[in-house]
Amino acid sequence: MKKGEDLLSLQEAMQLNRRDVRDIYKQYANPGLATMMGLINFDKKFVRAQGVSVWDDQGNEYLDFLGGYGALNFGHNHPQIVEAVQQAGELPNLLQASLGTLYAALAYNLAQITPGELCRTFFGNSGAEAVEGALKLARAATKKTRIIHCEGSFHGKTFGALSVTGKSKYQHPFKPLLPGCEAVPFGDLNALEAKLRNRDVAAFIIEPIQGEGGVHIPEEGYLRQVRDLCTRYETLLIFDEIQTGFARTGTTFACQWDTVEPDIMCLGKSLGGGVMPISAFTTTEGIWDRAFGGMEKCALHTSTFGGNARACAAGIASIEVMINEDLAEQTRGKGAYLLQGLRELQEKYPALIKEVRGRGLLIGIEFNQVSGGFLNKVTGGKLNKFAEEYLAALVAGELMNRYQIITAYTLNNPNVIRFEPPLIVTREQLDTLLHALEDIFKKHSSIWSLVLSSGKNLMMK
Repeated sequence: MKKGEDLLSLQEAMQLNRRDVRDIYKQYANPGLATMMGLINFDKKFVRAQGVSVWDDQGNEYLDFLGGYGALNFGHNHPQIVEAVQQAGELPNLLQASLGTLYAALAYNLAQITPGELCRTFFGNSGAEAVEGALKLARAATKKTRIIHCEGSFHGKTFGALSVTGKSKYQHPFKPLLPGCEAVPFGDLNALEAKLRNRDVAAFIIEPIQGEGGVHIPEEGYLRQVRDLCTRYETLLIFDEIQTGFARTGTTFACQWDTVEPDIMCLGKSLGGGVMPISAFTTTEGIWDRAFGGMEKCALHTSTFGGNARACAAGIASIEVMINEDLAEQTRGKGAYLLQGLRELQEKYPALIKEVRGRGLLIGIEFNQVSGGFLNKVTGGKLNKFAEEYLAALVAGELMNRYQIITAYTLNNPNVIRFEPPLIVTREQLDTLLHALEDIFKKHSSIWSLVLSSGKNLMMK
């Protein structure tokens, strides 16, 4: 298509085939992404989704073990959530000259399920937007500017969120980033205390479990000690529960495993039930009032589409589904079952699998690294570099193309493949994943075998 040609109607857009979509991406959207997805055969056209399953245009059914990176805790197109959005269809979706009825109701409901004294909520549209708002809130409430975050963290790719994301690959092209943001190792209390000691830090932002960092779970007691340090040095504690919230780890929020209460919590992804984009940051009455209290400060932070009626309807329904279907308890049982199965595979294939870790249905497998070798020398080090960047992607490619199971690697650690299915996944579907993985591992006695088998075509590109 060229400028000046007829616009595509919705009906015409729905009829675009796989090649059409790829070509349009290459010319009008993101050529590099289109090329990458094509190389690993991830550029399929999916036409229908329900629950844990999605179907391509050839009628093939796939099991979604990626779950929208945590946005699909309730599965694709949960009927109760879809119906809730439809019920809100006649309401004004955006009307700033009023107070939103569903905005108020969702804020009230969140106050009933969030830990401790969290009770004041602002709604946005994405997880990164929630992080941006939380950082602004912390600075405004404390009148301090420094922000501490963790190495290996992921909080988003907008400017402020990127400034507290611990991955130089994403940060470097955009430097200088937000000043005053400094990193400490995840799990290192001494390093954190050293940063806080001068009492000039506005906030420490942390994921209770590092998702994109490779599914890293802190040692027992770490978060409680973080809470104590932040209180002692008058620093606000921000928990990023965007990926770990809404029963993903087997409790409503991951911080509840350690009975720790933050000063600010960031929410997103499954808050919208996988149907509508919505995010939130929530805090205590006192912190909110210091930052945004009174008429003179109530509009310091706003969002045009934040808290629109249909998104809030989805949020209200999502919380209902989570509670009524007792998804936290379901997740604990299913997560324990999957972890056990994966650890049995680790015992069988120690040359391939370095570690299995997770909580609930947020689970990662870390593979052993490739090093040295004749072929690596022949390729001028390209084979090692390729394996470091794409090893878990190769396994994900095998699962997708041979077994019709959708997964992905973690963004900050490409040696880790994550399993993050909808919480409604069945044990039979978990068994399907375990059988597929064992089949893959049986075929490859070593990392080299897997790399050479799965990556040879890519290496030629």
